[in-house]
Amino acid sequence: SSGINAEWPLRPGEIPLTNMRKAIAKRLTQSKQEVPHYYLTVEIALEELLSVRSQLNKEATGHFKLSVTDFLIKASSKALLDVPEANSQWAETSIKQFHNTDISVAVATESGLITPIVFTANHKGLQEINSDMSALKDKAAQGKLQPHEFQGGTFTISNLGMMGIQHFTAVINPPQSCILAVGAPQKKLVPADNEKGFETQTVMNVSLSCDHRVVDGAVGAQWLAKFKEYIEKPLRLLL
Repeated sequence: SSGINAEWPLRPGEIPLTNMRKAIAKRLTQSKQEVPHYYLTVEIALEELLSVRSQLNKEATGHFKLSVTDFLIKASSKALLDVPEANSQWAETSIKQFHNTDISVAVATESGLITPIVFTANHKGLQEINSDMSALKDKAAQGKLQPHEFQGGTFTISNLGMMGIQHFTAVINPPQSCILAVGAPQKKLVPADNEKGFETQTVMNVSLSCDHRVVDGAVGAQWLAKFKEYIEKPLRLLL
């Protein structure tokens, strides 16, 4: 019942494949073979977002604790509504465009990578997104996610920032057209209008992988510009 299929006996050093590992291998190989990927990267200032997050968490007095990922989900959702071409899928004879934003979030578990979905993020505030993510992460860790909770989605976020990774590009999660790879916040010296002539700013790199059959370069760039705007002016996420 562990979901392991193996040809026995295994040789020393051989690890049997779980059904999850087989599914990951099949889907990502298919993605790299069939989907013409391209990648766009921008640097985003985080000072305002971290300040707003801190303020909201203070006022929550322990009832909830917003993570940076909650803001990323909301900002992605709003940018997808602004640039709906990125919220689309290749369907061989047509392109399928979605009205709701169902955001898949890559979560590492002991048995492999899984992408639970925050459904209709466009209709949810930060607190509800946070509540959804907490429940999904718990279920993922316990291996209790139902197929409908991780199959589907219209866009994926993969955040390796908490592991100290500064920059990476991710493989598209088919049949979606885009995946956002999020790096770790870093301190950086930037020119400033003060006595020293510089100041320290917290920034992060994000890279958008796009399916060129669906999302042209200019459209991917447009989406990333909108996303950056929402992260750098986070009060707009509360509207």
